[in-house]
Order: sequence, then C-alpha cells, then structure tokens
Amino acid sequence: MKINIALLAGDGIGPEIIDQAVKVCDVVAKKYKHTINWIPALTGAAAIDAVGEPYPDSTHAVCEAADAVLFGAIRHPRFDNDPSAKVRPEQGLLKMRQKLGLFANVRPTFTFPSLIDKSPLKRERIEGTDLIILRELTGGVYFGERGRKNGGDTAFDTMTYTRSEIQRLAKKGFELAMTRSKKLCCVDKANVLESSRLWRETVQAMEKDYPEVTVTYEFVDAVAMRLVQWPNTYDVMITANLFGDILTDEASVISGSMGLMPSASVGEKNRLYEPIHGSYPQAAGKDIANPLATVLSAAMLFEDFNLTKEAKNIRDVVNKSLAAGIVTEDLAEKDKSYKTSEVGDWLAANI
Repeated sequence: MKINIALLAGDGIGPEIIDQAVKVCDVVAKKYKHTINWIPALTGAAAIDAVGEPYPDSTHAVCEAADAVLFGAIRHPRFDNDPSAKVRPEQGLLKMRQKLGLFANVRPTFTFPSLIDKSPLKRERIEGTDLIILRELTGGVYFGERGRKNGGDTAFDTMTYTRSEIQRLAKKGFELAMTRSKKLCCVDKANVLESSRLWRETVQAMEKDYPEVTVTYEFVDAVAMRLVQWPNTYDVMITANLFGDILTDEASVISGSMGLMPSASVGEKNRLYEPIHGSYPQAAGKDIANPLATVLSAAMLFEDFNLTKEAKNIRDVVNKSLAAGIVTEDLAEKDKSYKTSEVGDWLAANI
C-alpha cells in the first residue's frame, strides 16, 4: 500500500517526537512492503514566524490532499504571556479541525502492565481499564459566539449545538460500541444546560437504531469523580467539546504518564493523529520528551487503514520497551533514562 501522510511537527517538542514516529513508521512500512510518502508542512508558532498565521492555506492544501495527517503539538510560551497577541498558535489548531471537518476526537485510555504501579491511582481501581472517549471537536463553546460588553467588564462564550452535530458524533459512538462491549455513556449536564438537554434527547432518539447497545446518561461532574474511582467501569463515552477536553486530560494520567496516550481526530473525509500532550516548551531541543504517545498515534493510523498487523507490531514493541526500561526520564527509575532519539532508535531496531 502507498500512503501519503502530511507531517505537521508544530512547536516545542513536536519535531523531536514526530521524528521518532517517522523512524518507526518507515521501518514498519519496509517490513510489510508499504510505501509512505511524507509531506512536511508548517503549523503553530513555527508557521506564524514563517508566514504570519498558524494554519496557512498551503498547509491546509497539503492536509486535504493527504491520506492522513500526523501531528506533533502546538503552543509557544511567548504567546501565553502576551494577552494582547492577535494571532496565537492555538488558533491554528481550531482552524485546522474546522477546515478539515475533524468533528470527532477519539481518545483511548488504557493501562500498561509494566507501568500499572506508576499510576497515581491504586492498582485495584485501574486494572482492566480500556475506555474510549469520543469528544465532539468542532462545535460547542470553543466555536460559539463570544465577545465583551459593558466596556470590556463582561465577557461571554456561547455553547451552541445543532442536532446534526450531535447525531454524527453519536453515530460514531454507537458504531464503536458495537465493535467492543456494546456499552455507551452519554456525558452531559442536562440538569442545567439546554444544549445538554438537546444532546440527551438526540441520543435517546437514536437508541432504537442500535438495540444491542446499552446506553447510560451521566452528568459530567459525576463522571469526573467516577473516572478516578472506577475507570474500568466505562467503555465508550461521548460528550461535548468542553467536557471532553477536561475529561480526556483527567483520564490520561490513569496510565501513569500523559506522554503515553495517543489520539485521532476524524471527520467524514480527513483523519489526523496526534499525542494528547502539549508542546512541553521547557523540554524543547533537549532530547528528553517521551515519544511513545506519538508512536502509538501512528499505530492508530495504521489500524484505521486496516493494517492491523502493522499496528499490533508497533503496540507490541512499545510494551516491550516499557517492560525493558527503555524509557525517557518521565518514566525512568533514577539514572536509567534514555533520550527521545534513543527510544525511537530502539523501537525501530526491535521492529
């Protein structure tokens, strides 16, 4: 198979972790007789510095033409500390999701046998955790009407959803649940928010089309507690943009490190794969960042092309590296850490 992949390294540690994923993908492609054509493009602060905007039209054209996008991270501290900045790296991320139609963020949360005791939660609470949160990505409060009034002393951000936006995400949730344990949880705040009531009634109306799926409805604050108490009771969850943003970050630490969890953002046509962590600017250029989330995101990419052996090969070698202690400093014991590039080299060599 020939796969054209847009390569968006982005900011901070993005280039370093992307390099390791490319190493692994190239070795997998050679082993299984595929051809990967990488097409680099600018995004984030790097794009602002080069062309003045965080997601330029030239980058969008590359992403649209590719079969998939592999993305690193966006963010630079000089913009964080400047509230007057008119153009920000994060605007590129929102624009990219919207223009590519990436309405569903797919975030798995699972544990690694060799790292289960590194989790901040007790072993008995997290053993067997294997859940997926589907976060709606192009609607809600991040894209609603916003502004200031009363001379700037009042600010507002509007959470707006249409029935069709909810239906397309819920459809993916139901379909995913059918491939797993046939359990779906709709997470909302329907006791307070009108938009959440629309979520709930829309999903309820779809239940008849998926009679084998058991659907539950829970308030987001209750889910935030249960993710800490009993995460292994969940399977597939669907939720709005803001709630999903918060819950997925909470869930990410169950594994023991945010540097381990992959994700995909998908639409009707386009697909993007990225680690769930940020750009970690303090570590940029130091060759110390954990590349495993990006490598596992590449495994999700292969799986979505029905290349299941290739995806399994990547996941297996990642588990071997963890068990063997071939890890970066965030997971290492005392002085036994490896560089980002060394972990990538080990993974590639062992595939």
